[in-house]
Amino acid sequence: MEKMIAYCGINCSGCPAFLATQKDDDNERKRVATMWSKQFNTNIKPEDINCDGCIAESKRLFNYCMVCEIRKCGQEKGVKNCAYCNDYACKKLSKFTDDVPEAKATLEEIRKGQ
Repeated sequence: MEKMIAYCGINCSGCPAFLATQKDDDNERKRVATMWSKQFNTNIKPEDINCDGCIAESKRLFNYCMVCEIRKCGQEKGVKNCAYCNDYACKKLSKFTDDVPEAKATLEEIRKGQ
């Protein structure tokens, strides 16, 4: 499977929600929902774990992805991901990648290859 890189630089194709969805594995959905509920101190249900990836044309997205400001901005600008944006790295993205350094590293690699 080819890597799917989200606007923010996260590797969607390695995301537990994406993987559970692609396998159509209800046990995996339960495991991910329990894990993320504990990790993010919230209540995530197994039926919330349905996602085809941030940049997919599908309507199946994890709840947060539907309201993600970085995703919305990338779509409005028509870029493949933030690495291709003329405003890279904006405050919105930088605030996120400060907490997710692997996403920043992915975007930096993409920018080097342009």
